[in-house]
Amino acid sequence: MTTTLSLLSASAVGADAAPAIPAGRLVPAALLGIAVLVLLIVRFKLHPFLALTLGSLTVGAVAGVAMTDVMDSYTKGFGSTAAGVGILIALGAMFGKLLADSGGADEIVDTIVGRSSTKVLPWAMAGVGAIIGLPMFFEIGLVLLMPVIFLVARRSGLSLVRVGIPALAGLSAMHGLVPPHPGPLVAIDALKANLGITLGLGILVAIPTVAVAGPWFARFASRWVDVPAPDLFEPRPESATRRPSFGITLFTVLTPVVLMMGKALADIFADKGTPARAVLDFLGTPLVALLIAVILAMFTLGRGAGMGVKEVSSSLEGSLGPIAGIILIVAAGGGFKQTLVDTGIGQLVADWIAQSGLSVLLLAWLVAVLIRLATGSATVATVTASGILAPLAAGMPATQVSLMVLAIGAGSVFFSHVNDAGFWLVKEYFGMKVGQTIKTWSLMETVLSVTGLVLVLLLNLVV
Repeated sequence: MTTTLSLLSASAVGADAAPAIPAGRLVPAALLGIAVLVLLIVRFKLHPFLALTLGSLTVGAVAGVAMTDVMDSYTKGFGSTAAGVGILIALGAMFGKLLADSGGADEIVDTIVGRSSTKVLPWAMAGVGAIIGLPMFFEIGLVLLMPVIFLVARRSGLSLVRVGIPALAGLSAMHGLVPPHPGPLVAIDALKANLGITLGLGILVAIPTVAVAGPWFARFASRWVDVPAPDLFEPRPESATRRPSFGITLFTVLTPVVLMMGKALADIFADKGTPARAVLDFLGTPLVALLIAVILAMFTLGRGAGMGVKEVSSSLEGSLGPIAGIILIVAAGGGFKQTLVDTGIGQLVADWIAQSGLSVLLLAWLVAVLIRLATGSATVATVTASGILAPLAAGMPATQVSLMVLAIGAGSVFFSHVNDAGFWLVKEYFGMKVGQTIKTWSLMETVLSVTGLVLVLLLNLVV
């Protein structure tokens, strides 16, 4: 999905300040860079961190960019991703470990599994993913959900893919389709769409889209790829003397969700400069919201479960070692993405499609798809496509503009692959190989994107 937390500035680089490199060099550079990356990982078993770094250098060399500029782009993408996503992964890991060690995750899992049959469980996970993902970027929702996904898979005996893919579908659909998620809000602002209409139509599109790309697709994906749930969030024996209640655990888990939702709603309805807006903006910042959640969890989950100060501290410390490699790989994915963005490949693709004469909704989806494929960022695809298509939205009926927002959102999540830091995040957390990640996560994103487009086109016939 994206390394989506730091990319509004990156999109501006790709859309407004792209270097004047001939198209005859940009396209081969992007294709060869991706090919080198895949070959190094799949054939030569090179660590993804090194492969992503070499892939970035390949893109720059073939495009004819000075190597110093290539490294500047790579380190900028690496640094911004590590600063944004990396910190959130670390805080999410701390929260997840406390959730596991205190027995809070077990309490949630027992409640979900106990009240859901095997057939209903994937649908329940899709709903949980959608609720968690509504105000959050994908990466944050994923790190919050991982302990629950792992334990549900272990406790229910279902495949990790069968349980995890529906939750990821819920997260991803919210990311692309439903305001007040930041992605759709960017497109709404750029195209001057009506928020209420877009929200209503977005929900109409998102519910069946999640059903198709989540529980339905997971039935097939779990036959292609069967991986066990890793022991990343396995609770330590005797770490807690009692479990926190389901209500307390749910309150703690939803605290960062509520804080970020409050910020999103304040951005829509509260006037700038007011004390309430300032407070909500601060508390709803992802880093602050997760930091508050970790501190709260130390008391409600850790101390609330009878863990002593040393046990709580040990749990927090033990959470960081297993995710160090994940942070490096995800940050390197951000560096590779930024190298592609700064060469101008995304803007080149967008310009080609904008001159094609296709229908407006299909054009909006296709522009977002190709920018997504080229840059690996859903946010860059959304911002760039919205900027290109804004002149077409002027004078269109409000409903049509809202459908254009949804078409762009659906296109922005199409086929996450090796240039997307979210691809590596899913791969490492789920313990899958590159090919297995493509068969599950990448195809799920594609099903979600195409289903969203089909529903948008059908709505266009009746509204």
